[in-house]
Amino acid sequence: MDESTDLLTIGELARRTGLPARTLRFWSNEGVIAEASRSAGGYRLFDAAGVARVELIRTLRELGLGLDDVRRVLDREDTVADVAAAHVAAIDAQIRSLKVSRAVLSTVAQRRSTLEETALMNRLARLSAAERVQIIDEFKTEVFGRLDIDPAVRERVAALRIDLPEDPTPDQVDAWVELAELVQDQDFRARLTTFLELNTPTPEQKKPPGANIWWARQVVNTVAQAREQGVEPGSEAAAELVDTTFRNTDLGAVLASLRAGIDAGAERYRVLVSRVQGRHSAPDSTVDLWWLKTAIEVRLS
Repeated sequence: MDESTDLLTIGELARRTGLPARTLRFWSNEGVIAEASRSAGGYRLFDAAGVARVELIRTLRELGLGLDDVRRVLDREDTVADVAAAHVAAIDAQIRSLKVSRAVLSTVAQRRSTLEETALMNRLARLSAAERVQIIDEFKTEVFGRLDIDPAVRERVAALRIDLPEDPTPDQVDAWVELAELVQDQDFRARLTTFLELNTPTPEQKKPPGANIWWARQVVNTVAQAREQGVEPGSEAAAELVDTTFRNTDLGAVLASLRAGIDAGAERYRVLVSRVQGRHSAPDSTVDLWWLKTAIEVRLS
């Protein structure tokens, strides 16, 4: 210390603040701390204001601010509050990115994915919220936009949100990746459109023939019980089940609905949407629907 002026050299400032001299020298070179003067030997000297400024810089750096942000705060170009708010947003984005990375890696480990699958999963999971919404909106526009449906139903379809939450689980990421690939598949879109044309209420026809297979869970549950009891789809018991379940319904329409839904993979789509949304849903019933399709085909033969 220069006793005549109470100024500190960089080495003395380092001992006073506990910071490495090279850090202080770098900050000085970058202009975020200013020397008060120079010694006779050309060494930088810092006063009490310099010590206080170093402590403030250290606090801001520990909070994650870069030197450019620090400089703007110290030069009164930005307030601490403004810079802090910007960093909160940046940190939130980093946290979300880390959570997505964790979910992707967990899914890769569970799936034992190949390098190509891992790359695709990471790319789809890291789409921005806007990009994910665009994928779903384009799908809904193409598939549901061409249907003649009740305005209230159209509004519900438009409002349906299918997206990853801020903190997705590995299962949600896994489901989203599969769903994103599925809804961008033009063949799937065409098959699902055919299925929906047979099963979606229109302004004139409130309930198309056969639609109750998909919207009434008890039908599938009845079939599942029959399968568990060992009932074969070509048996008399299966024919009785079909007659009891669809006594007032056109079996041809029911069969067309079943074939279209199975061909479209409607059950898989339903389950994937539920998983992405984090909702509990009934398991995939494609096997039960195949049994029912076969039983109706036998009954009509």
